Amino acid sequence: MVAIIKTGHSINRILNYNESKVQQGVAECIGAGNYPVDIEKMVFTMKLNRFLKQADLNENVKRNSVHISLNFDGTEKGIPKEKLMEIADTYMAKIGFKEQPYLVYQHHDAGHPHIHIISLKVRDDGSRIDMQNIGRNQSEKARKEIETAYGLVPAEKYKREKELVVKPFDTNKVEYGRTESKRAITNVLDKVIQNYKYTSLPELNAVLQQYNIAADRGSENSRIFQNRGLVYRILDQGGNKVGVPIKASDFYSKPTLKFLEERFIENEKTRTPHKSRIKNAVDIALLNNKKMAIQELAKIVEMSGIKMVLRQNAKGLLYGITYVDHHTQSVFNGSALGKLYSAKAIQERCGLNELVHQKTADSKVKKSNGITTDGDSREVRPTSVGQDSKKSIAGNATNEIAKLVNALTQSEHDSSYLPNQLKGKKKKKKRKGSSDNQ
Repeated sequence: MVAIIKTGHSINRILNYNESKVQQGVAECIGAGNYPVDIEKMVFTMKLNRFLKQADLNENVKRNSVHISLNFDGTEKGIPKEKLMEIADTYMAKIGFKEQPYLVYQHHDAGHPHIHIISLKVRDDGSRIDMQNIGRNQSEKARKEIETAYGLVPAEKYKREKELVVKPFDTNKVEYGRTESKRAITNVLDKVIQNYKYTSLPELNAVLQQYNIAADRGSENSRIFQNRGLVYRILDQGGNKVGVPIKASDFYSKPTLKFLEERFIENEKTRTPHKSRIKNAVDIALLNNKKMAIQELAKIVEMSGIKMVLRQNAKGLLYGITYVDHHTQSVFNGSALGKLYSAKAIQERCGLNELVHQKTADSKVKKSNGITTDGDSREVRPTSVGQDSKKSIAGNATNEIAKLVNALTQSEHDSSYLPNQLKGKKKKKKRKGSSDNQ
């Protein structure tokens, strides 16, 4: 079992998220803790008001909502609801939330069984529950004890906790005219907005556009822009907007501009540790290689789970790159990683590789490859090496580079890792009392 704990500013938003899943038929509310009425007799307002009244006891607690997911191994499908509620009750008691109001939802929209628990950080006496290091301490201890007591598959058998978080291929691309628009967009928004770490609307769109969706504020002169509105639209295969736009406020999760701007601030801190992984992937792919097109570089980097979203104008000229790391779920514009990773710099670095290797090639007669020059110094290449062979060699080289990049950017490596070739040489310190003449 893997436990993931998140806090937020709005209990209303979290409750709406889970209730929307119920209405879509992909979840159900299976129980509650410290509610005066049985779950079968409660309507939405009763569920919400119980939380709001207790939250109002301490208005100084801004991030007052708690959203927990307990994730089970894929082989543990079919766990009875009664057992799931026992596990939820036991877990909440062990992490110090036994007396808190909470709701438990079982979700059916992922490849592994899991439940969501909603609760509050404010106690019934108005005091605040300290959640500092709760995941590493109380939750970790509770997890191990519950695994033993209920015979669950230990979390250590998972490759990574992040494998339980939504990955890009878990959500299908939205196709206009083939699926009900609002539901299709909702499925994507629920998975992308809450999980990916973006700090601007263009960065969010770099992820959404991979599912044929865009968050749109309209032109600067439009009424929606001037009123700080936001709509979501479906894109066709050419990236053009199609269909009727849907206002952000019409979705259950309320992914409005105001909400996203709060996420921008939070994500700025949480994404920072993941910069090095992307930078290393690009540096290693370009290291000691001949010229490669940016598209080829993108293919190599993508094998490490990093998507290079190339932004081009109407004439096809590249003016920006956004890096989407699906492994760490972090998004960076090139400039946010540093000047070396901007669109202009990447083009120059690819071109620089070509220039350096071309000069080396022109300065030598590569007899070992069967290449000679005639009297006019024009290169004469033998016809024995066919075009298919060249493509095969290039393809093999690209695959080898990709394997190296992937191996060196796995999460088990330290995120600050840098290849020796990219490190500056350290100056040797002189020993005290020694001189250069010794």
